[in-house]
Amino acid sequence: MKKSVVATVYSSLGLSLLAAPALADDEAEIAKQTQNPVAALISVPLQLNYDHDIGPKQEGKTWYLKVQPVIPISLNDDWNVISRTILPIANQMDYAPGFGDHSGVGDITQSFFFSPKKPTESGWIWGWGPALLIPSDNEYMSSKKWGAGPTGVALKQENGWTYGILANQIWSYAGTDSRPDVDATFLQPFLSYTNKQFTTFGINSESTYNRETHDWSVPLNLTITQLLKVDKQLLTLMAGVRYWADTPDNVGPEHWGLRLQATFLFPK
Repeated sequence: MKKSVVATVYSSLGLSLLAAPALADDEAEIAKQTQNPVAALISVPLQLNYDHDIGPKQEGKTWYLKVQPVIPISLNDDWNVISRTILPIANQMDYAPGFGDHSGVGDITQSFFFSPKKPTESGWIWGWGPALLIPSDNEYMSSKKWGAGPTGVALKQENGWTYGILANQIWSYAGTDSRPDVDATFLQPFLSYTNKQFTTFGINSESTYNRETHDWSVPLNLTITQLLKVDKQLLTLMAGVRYWADTPDNVGPEHWGLRLQATFLFPK
């Protein structure tokens, strides 16, 4: 049988598409776990984002890399705790007249999800725990506030579909007095479908409601993700676009953005 054009291209790059007949059962399970935020799978996503039309004159642009390691820890026969870290590294350009260009590390969000190892009888997977806001020392990228609050996730996986929601609420409790308090609700509903070639088509929103300013930031993300193997390293590559359905006035961003992501997977 002749190779497909896609398979030939990947082969020429030293990559291999993990088609269903070639996958062992445990690798097929990994493809499913990549869509589960509280799966017992060590992963290191590197997510690059681009947004534009930012600021009062809509001339600003941002490139930002999110380093998001996920580390599961077994507590006992019934429970895991999943550590999820988001460390943003940004480059901001032309936000406002006289603002200048700035780069650096932003505030870190650290979450811990206590999650049962087995789904419920109806198939739901869930987890809950604390979320922490850890300020960086960057004058332009940081809220300069320490924060904490609850976080939770619930999802279901069946017939290639994954759907659910991840949410958190963070309140600031300490930090620089001259900076605004943090009172933010984050909502991430998600829906994806993974086919027999382990290509995943997804849609989600990563919406934030700022209760201090009563403003919503609502991006809609459309993504395509492929499970691959490079030598013995499992990973996923993702590409996507984002449309900003709502943002604070004169702040942005507006219109369309881009997202690229590589996730390195380390099964036990």
